[in-house]
Amino acid sequence: MAITLKINGKNKSVDAAEGTPLLWVLRDHMGLTGTKFGCGVAQCGACTVHVDGVPIRSCITAHEDVEGSDVTTIEAASGKVADAIRAAWEELAVPQCGYCQAGQIMSAINLLETNKSPTDDDIDNAMSGNICRCATYVRIRAAIKDAAKSV
Repeated sequence: MAITLKINGKNKSVDAAEGTPLLWVLRDHMGLTGTKFGCGVAQCGACTVHVDGVPIRSCITAHEDVEGSDVTTIEAASGKVADAIRAAWEELAVPQCGYCQAGQIMSAINLLETNKSPTDDDIDNAMSGNICRCATYVRIRAAIKDAAKSV
């Protein structure tokens, strides 16, 4: 049965089997491939999207559970905080392989939207659900601090 999801500000009809993870609806049904599959068990954070402004792991969230909510993917992340995060990411050359970066950025956006002056502990706690196999954690922390200066 088809349901309507609000994805990146637009209502979209989705006909997927009940229990299909939001990740696969985004990628396979909507062609939004910025959200990545990493582990499938909500441990790596590569699949992070915002639901009503809160970061969630889309690999374990059934698509029907977000019906009526506002889902934002990396493709539509925007605004002063998102722009500051992206600029800092580029300026400090945060990505190495880049695979985890969409999830990292979505978590970092949420952090700065809720805490304009995060400490190292705040950053570590907010980002702890995002794994970077290239271990760019020092650059991630520095980029978040840099972005915080401009928001």
